[in-house]
Amino acid sequence: MLRRLCAELGFAHRGARLVKFTSNAVFDLPADRVVVRIVGSTTLRHRAVKVVEVARWLASHDVPAVRLVEGVPQPLAVGDHLATVWHTVPSGGRPVDGRDLGRVLRQVHALPAPGFDLPRWAPLDDVRRRIADAEELSAPDRRFLEDRCAEADDRLAELRTVLPQGVLHGDAHLGNLIPSPDGPVICDFDSTSVGPREWDLSTLPVGVARFGHPARWYRQLADEYGFDVTRWPGFPVLREVRELKLTTSVLPIMRSHPGVREELHSRLKALRAGDTTTPWTPYR
Repeated sequence: MLRRLCAELGFAHRGARLVKFTSNAVFDLPADRVVVRIVGSTTLRHRAVKVVEVARWLASHDVPAVRLVEGVPQPLAVGDHLATVWHTVPSGGRPVDGRDLGRVLRQVHALPAPGFDLPRWAPLDDVRRRIADAEELSAPDRRFLEDRCAEADDRLAELRTVLPQGVLHGDAHLGNLIPSPDGPVICDFDSTSVGPREWDLSTLPVGVARFGHPARWYRQLADEYGFDVTRWPGFPVLREVRELKLTTSVLPIMRSHPGVREELHSRLKALRAGDTTTPWTPYR
């Protein structure tokens, strides 16, 4: 698939490096200084058009974000899949921290509404699609995840937020901030939507609890943004939803990427037990 896309665009596929393989297959093409993202699941194809619109909108407001390769019709159809092509972010710059995420989120949250429609925040929609599209998910695990989604939906319906609603990045963690010589740039707009700003602030504290991120990163974020989401009574609901998304992100590719199976079962065990503190290992 990558070879076919490269042939159509005149890129060199030799030397391509797989950067990430979960919901998207992300390849770095160093010879052309571009990055290719291929949507890994046909049920998530709908995101590709939105991602292109969001990227161009952020560029129009000079938000420090990854930039699309212009002059190429995007998204690109490659067989049954859709792909987007991006300029590689130059290497260099200091490591990112919570202050950087707070600054970018304040900038994104302050933007005027875009001139195109964005979906309403529905964080469990993609979880349900992943469950439906799952490879080799046992019947008990499927039922557990479906029931947990229904319970989380009920709690979300009763959620009372305190920040103004508006455009969300949707997956605002430090892994989606790329250092560059000119400062960090944000990437990955698959989950961009309109909804509660608390959602964007809830990702980092979950990363502190589950992936061992330094606690100071979250303190930096809260200080820079001016709001501590963990002190808000609705945070446990957002944490639960975030952990469902983190757990199910690999379901559509389990058969082709079997190395994630052990970590998936570890996360499912924690969710079943109501365990919110046992560390998780990032999917590889």
